[in-house]
Amino acid sequence: MINRRQILSGLGTTALVALIPGAVWAAPVKPDEASALLVIDVQNCFLPGGSLAVKDGEQVVPVINKLSKSFSNVVMTQDWHTGGHISFASSHSGKKPFETVDLNYGKQVLWPDHCVQGTDGAALSKDLAIPHAGLVIRKGFRKNVDSYSAFTEADGKTTTGLAAYLKARGIKKVFLAGLATDFCVAWSALDARKAGFETYVIEDACRGIDTQGSLAKAWADMTKAGVKRIQSGDIAA
Repeated sequence: MINRRQILSGLGTTALVALIPGAVWAAPVKPDEASALLVIDVQNCFLPGGSLAVKDGEQVVPVINKLSKSFSNVVMTQDWHTGGHISFASSHSGKKPFETVDLNYGKQVLWPDHCVQGTDGAALSKDLAIPHAGLVIRKGFRKNVDSYSAFTEADGKTTTGLAAYLKARGIKKVFLAGLATDFCVAWSALDARKAGFETYVIEDACRGIDTQGSLAKAWADMTKAGVKRIQSGDIAA
């Protein structure tokens, strides 16, 4: 009788992956001059003690610091909200954080006040050590529209200019890390695909909020869009 080991050893990589539902398969990837690391919203409000702290969010910092050494092109993003921003539950009478409302651009999750311009909560983590980062994109600074994505605001049409910046620098592949997996990271990854970039999300360099099944949905949406799910160990130094 042919055993399982013999069957597996006789299969090519593609066939093997096809047998494993939901499998993630990635050969080591070596970033080159056409690659960029996008560090999403590693800000004090999303870290322990912050107003919208992501569980274990601080654990991404040393992973990102190490990863960044493999990239000559790094972009960081910051949520940069006005006071009384439309995404804040406090801006909607009778509403609580994590409830949703319908706005003119679609359904909006309501959040605790966070990342208000000029506050310590909006600052990037002091423990990030990426001195060669070439650009910081601030998003969500328009009071009446949220902006999860590093590329496009929640209205689906107002751009941040990031895609044009990356293309002008000859970037073909983007690698995403940061907070939170199921919101700003996922929306950025989906928009990166729409903009034509080969897109990777580095799972262990991210953490999620996972409200009402949002994390599983985000991964499903990203997989469907062709986003590649990898680990930091898959990136060759």
